[in-house]
Amino acid sequence: MTLHDDAVLVLKGTEGQDALRDAYLDHLRAHPDGMWKACTAGHVTASALVVDPERGRVLLTLHRKLRMWLQMGGHCEAEDLTLEAAALREATEESGIADLKLLPGGPVRLDRHPIPSPCNWHFDVQYAAVAGPGAVQEISDESLDLRWFAYGEVADVADESVVRLLDATRARL
Repeated sequence: MTLHDDAVLVLKGTEGQDALRDAYLDHLRAHPDGMWKACTAGHVTASALVVDPERGRVLLTLHRKLRMWLQMGGHCEAEDLTLEAAALREATEESGIADLKLLPGGPVRLDRHPIPSPCNWHFDVQYAAVAGPGAVQEISDESLDLRWFAYGEVADVADESVVRLLDATRARL
C-alpha cells in the first residue's frame, strides 16, 4: 500500500465533513501526484494539534514563513507510510516532544486552505496528539516561536481553522 492509497482509505472513513472529503478525493483522482509538494494544483498535508489535556492547553508554533500561530504540520515525505505517520513525524519534529501519542479514531478534521504560489492549496488532514506529563518542547528551525496556550487563549492568537481544530479535539477528548 502506498501513502496515496492510505490517504484515500483514511478520507473515505472520515465523517461529518462530506463535501470537503469529496473534494480531497476528487483532487487525488485528478492528480496522481496530489500527495506531494511538487503538485502545484495543491497537495495533501498532515498536521497534529499538540494538546496537554491535564493542564488544558495546546502547543502552537509561530510559523516562520506564514508568521501565524498554527498546529504542527507539513508536507508528506517519501518515508511516511501513512498520513498518521506523517502527522506524528511533523508534530514530533516541530515540537521537539518525542513521546507524542495521536488520539485514536483517525483524523480530527479536514481543512483546505489557500497558500502562496506555486502550490496554491493545502488539503490538510488534521490529527491531535497528546503530550505526556512533563513534556518539554524544543523549537525547530521551522518556527519563530513555540508556546503553550490555554484553551481559552487560542482564539486570541490563532485563526478560525485552529480554533475549529481545537474544538473538534476537545470534543474527542
